[in-house]
Amino acid sequence: MYLTGFADEAAQDLATQIKATKEIGWSRISARGVNGANIHELPESDFNAVADEFDAAGITIPEFGSLIGNWGKKITTDFDITLAEIDRAIPRMQRLGSKLIRIMSYAQEPWGDDQQEAERFRRLREIHARFADAGLQAIHENCMNWGGFSAEHTLRLVEEVPGLKLVFDTANPVFQLDRSKSEPFPWQDPLEFYQKVKEHVVHVHIKDCTNPPAGETEPTEYTLPGAGQGKVKEILTELKNDGYDGGLAIEPHVATVFHATDGQEPDWQQCYDSYVEYGKATNALLEALAWKTE
Repeated sequence: MYLTGFADEAAQDLATQIKATKEIGWSRISARGVNGANIHELPESDFNAVADEFDAAGITIPEFGSLIGNWGKKITTDFDITLAEIDRAIPRMQRLGSKLIRIMSYAQEPWGDDQQEAERFRRLREIHARFADAGLQAIHENCMNWGGFSAEHTLRLVEEVPGLKLVFDTANPVFQLDRSKSEPFPWQDPLEFYQKVKEHVVHVHIKDCTNPPAGETEPTEYTLPGAGQGKVKEILTELKNDGYDGGLAIEPHVATVFHATDGQEPDWQQCYDSYVEYGKATNALLEALAWKTE
């Protein structure tokens, strides 16, 4: 098992992302954003400079956090946008030595509306195939997308898209209603969700939070790992007992949330400090479980 993290939550510039990673004691980053742009959206010259900087610092990139099919794109979005993202992502993953790319199943439509499942499955089969043909693995995250409606929805995706694997996020169930159950829909249970999908999980995002206020969709608070309702300790215990040997990537959201819409610039010193604190808290959790990392 190895540790990594979305260091763009610590800083926008790459040098500071690397500094935060090394302060925690790690040598891996889940590449997502640099200077406010996703890795697959950077100009070619900027990307080449980023790749060289990773190499010089001895940082490896096990996971590529793409925008492909994410919560910001509806299923009616032109599929050519997705195909262009794939075409840019593949050579950049190959340059960075990344084998896993996080994808989603497009934004949820309001519950009760047509979710266009057939089109989602068609697109994800194409997305998966293009990465597989390049020797890369697409991994679906349970977020505010179709697969995030419930564990059963995620399992349906795996069934409909042969070869698709999963990245499980510990906190995302906390602020999503379980649409596989009867009304009034309860909040999803993170441990129950994990237990249902775990045979397909090859990567894990460590995040924690508390249930949203009534009528809201954002958590009341993002917390340090183990301090919220994400059942992080229980899931880590089960992962260890199951012999999990993949990655654990921190995605704190404590100081900044990447899909927030208030437009306010975060306090980047606070972001840096909280990211390092989060990484060290994760180290402490694993030490308490006597779980050694690579």
